Amino acid sequence: MAESLTTAVEILRKNKLKLTKQRHALLSFLLTNQGHYTDIVAVDAYMRTEFPGMSHNTVYRNLKEFEEVGIVEQNTEQERTRVKYQCDFHHQHHHHFICQNCGKVTELQMCPMDFFTAQLPGYEVTGHSFELYGLCADCKAAGVTEASLVKN
Repeated sequence: MAESLTTAVEILRKNKLKLTKQRHALLSFLLTNQGHYTDIVAVDAYMRTEFPGMSHNTVYRNLKEFEEVGIVEQNTEQERTRVKYQCDFHHQHHHHFICQNCGKVTELQMCPMDFFTAQLPGYEVTGHSFELYGLCADCKAAGVTEASLVKN
């Protein structure tokens, strides 16, 4: 965790962003939960508990700045925005498998874009998002099935 925090602090400094007490607490929270996406509302609630005078705008602005400099990854599912600490600073472009039971996030090492662009001759792809959903090995071993998942 210390190495990841050091990397994040270096990125902040490189981008001329100060490491305030609030930003340090936000980074620590994200690092503690780095294996899962966390609902942005939960991040806001935590930060406002730690810093009662902190505004919603400050929390969201800091998360947006962290995303812009590559410290935070963002995911939107069913109109809910979630964030997590960057899982791979060396490969900013990557994709994930997300367990629908426990929420564990596993980085995928390959991007499938070559497969898709080969099917689109003459087209220009300007962006993409790719995530796989299902059950992680631990949840499957525990006997969780797709049928037992609570649908939101």
